[in-house]
Amino acid sequence: MTHPTLLVIAHGSRDPRHAATVHALTERVRAERPGLRVETAFLEFNAPSVPRVLERLAAQGADEVVALPLLLTRAFHAKTDIPSVLREARARLPRLRIRQADVLGPSPLLDATLGRRLREAGARPGDLPRTGLVLASAGSTDPEAIAVIAEIARELRHTGWCAVRPAFASALLPRTEDAVRALRAEGVDRVAVAPYVIAPGRLPDRIAAGAEAAGADVLADVLGPAPELARLLLNRFDEARVPVGASLSA
Repeated sequence: MTHPTLLVIAHGSRDPRHAATVHALTERVRAERPGLRVETAFLEFNAPSVPRVLERLAAQGADEVVALPLLLTRAFHAKTDIPSVLREARARLPRLRIRQADVLGPSPLLDATLGRRLREAGARPGDLPRTGLVLASAGSTDPEAIAVIAEIARELRHTGWCAVRPAFASALLPRTEDAVRALRAEGVDRVAVAPYVIAPGRLPDRIAAGAEAAGADVLADVLGPAPELARLLLNRFDEARVPVGASLSA
């Protein structure tokens, strides 16, 4: 198979840290696989837009693109926004083959990234049996996305933490501070907060503020341009290139 272009589609944010983090992540993806063309586009707030990048690629003679949503769960943007943008692009650019890759989560590589950020923030393996973990996501009204976060929290409970609770920065309760205080009320000695978000912005800031207000002992950074996350992007790219019914080794 020839190599298509990887188009990473991020949501976008008015916070400049968001785009900077996305670009740092795509740079790491390029470093992981030299020779692969990697482009970045945004749904809103930041440039370039998805249609603009696809039009440029078509004008430059590209024949295939794998559009990869930089999203952790299959919620509204993955199910509605991105498919709609790509459908319109296919109609305008019929010679450009566009495939949509799957979202990033759930994945063991995301769990590994969470672990990396928690260790960097001071969570020590020996402390886990007396430490509760708050898995703080952006939040969604989509039942599938909510179920994924709940399942990840249940699985993390089996990795050594004495308790794991999900929390949400928007749309749902509990908030981060509520989950931290609930763990304290249950007698948990130490509490760590892990933001399950890729890049900085308004909602990650809300997670951090809640953790600090409730006195969390450890506050991890966002997932960011971690090597595990870069490898996950390449995994989703490779999966999208394989025809249905074929295997990666074929």
